[in-house]
Amino acid sequence: MHLDGIPGFALTCAAPAKINLALHVVGQRADGHHLLQSLVTFADCGDRIGLASADADRFTVSGRFADGLPLSAEKTGGNLVLRARDLLRRDLMSRGIAAGPVHLHLEKNLPVASGIGGGSADAAATLRGLLTLWGASVEPARLGAVALELGADVPMCLDGRPLLAEGIGEEITALPDLPSFAIVLVNPLVAVSTPMIFRTLVNKVNPPLGLPKGMNTAAEWLSAMGDMRNDLEAPARRLVPVIEEVSVSLKAAGATLVRMSGSGATCFGLFDSDESAHRAAERISASHPEWYVCAARTTRRD
Repeated sequence: MHLDGIPGFALTCAAPAKINLALHVVGQRADGHHLLQSLVTFADCGDRIGLASADADRFTVSGRFADGLPLSAEKTGGNLVLRARDLLRRDLMSRGIAAGPVHLHLEKNLPVASGIGGGSADAAATLRGLLTLWGASVEPARLGAVALELGADVPMCLDGRPLLAEGIGEEITALPDLPSFAIVLVNPLVAVSTPMIFRTLVNKVNPPLGLPKGMNTAAEWLSAMGDMRNDLEAPARRLVPVIEEVSVSLKAAGATLVRMSGSGATCFGLFDSDESAHRAAERISASHPEWYVCAARTTRRD
């Protein structure tokens, strides 16, 4: 990810793509929320948030996927960057902590509704950046509650390290032994509705995610991940058949593991080296110039 600051902003925060290496749906709560177990890591590509103090609140956007983004903080469908600002400000001001006007800028580099946590990552980066800009601190449990109010994926994006997410996504266990992988992300630029995917999921209670103990090498982790699943992939493929073509393209390019991330339509392929990942990305881009294709590296061990 491009790490230089966004010009004109005091602070720039990365909002890396979230990758569900596996996602098992293991139950459903009485309130309708699905219970998940997900092996999660992050890639060194994604959106960026620029932050600066201002005379009045301001929000601007740029980037390949900026068109059509909501520019307000309305509760339903509002931009998560602005909702994060407003929730954090409300929490801080309720305790007498100043939280002045800010100019927030979203550089939208990830496709929208693509299963790689773009909006959730944007919200998490906004929370982190505003705490720094405002010189404020919030105890972890309280900040986690703010993040969860924004969405089930926001707490894990706030953590930002390899992890196992359980419950509706808020129960997080760090996985410092999960190695870094060369990865290629491919999205056919077809937006997928997460609620629709869950509604068409036939089985709400599936076998749990078994995470073997004592894995150290990439080969051991790859072997274990091969026995895992994304339970949302089958319903997503029924609704968006092009996901099958994306998966086939990654396999043909030499990926050692191919799977859909989140609710799709982004699929990822893990590769033996950065060089093979970049070659695969070039090959897929040449065959499908209309797709989003990104070669990257996943989060390294602590």
